[in-house]
Amino acid sequence: MTSPYRRFEELSQQEVEGRDYQIRVRLRDERVLIMAPHGGKIEPTTCMIAEAIAGENYSYYSFDGLKSQGNSVLHIESHLFDEPRAVQAVKNADVVITVHGQLNHQEGFIMVGGLHVDLRSDIRRRLEAAGFQTRTPPEGLQGIDPENICNRGRLKGGVQLEISRKERDLLRTDQDRLMRFASAVREAIQRFAKGRP
Repeated sequence: MTSPYRRFEELSQQEVEGRDYQIRVRLRDERVLIMAPHGGKIEPTTCMIAEAIAGENYSYYSFDGLKSQGNSVLHIESHLFDEPRAVQAVKNADVVITVHGQLNHQEGFIMVGGLHVDLRSDIRRRLEAAGFQTRTPPEGLQGIDPENICNRGRLKGGVQLEISRKERDLLRTDQDRLMRFASAVREAIQRFAKGRP
C-alpha cells in the first residue's frame, strides 16, 4: 500500500481532519500504548482490534481513514509515521503494540514482529494457545526498523501485529473470538507490566 504522503505534515495540507481522517487518543496507563496507525477504512478492523486490546487499562491511539473511497492514500508507512499526537503518546510509553492489516483473504493468521523479543514471543505463544495461527513475518513486515512507530517507546522495542484480512473479518464478526484474541495479548502485556516499576 503506497501513499503519496511521506510525512503527516504533507498529508494534513491536502486532507481534512474530521472529513478525510480522524485521530482518537485515550491516555490511561501510559506505560503501554496500543495503536492502529492505519485504522478506519485504511486497514479495516485494526482500530476495533486495538481498542479491544487496550480495553479500560491501556492507552490507545488510532489514525482512522474516513474517505468514501481511496483511503490507501492516508497510509503513512510505519517507519515514517509522525503524526504529532502519536509521537507524543509513544514518547511516554515504555512499550508500543501496533495493529496492522495484512492483505491475505484466504487464510486466518497473525504475524508477530517488533524489536521487543520477549514480549513478542510471549504474545505469539499466548495467541497460539488461544487457538490462533501465527507466522513469522517475512522481510519488510518484521517491524524491526528502529524508526518503526512500534519501536519508538522508551524501551526502544515494541511489537507489531500484522493480521490477515480473513482473520480480521473473523474478529469483526465474532465477538467471542475478538475477546479471546484481546485477552491473549493482554495477558502477555500484564506479565510484562508486572516486571516494570
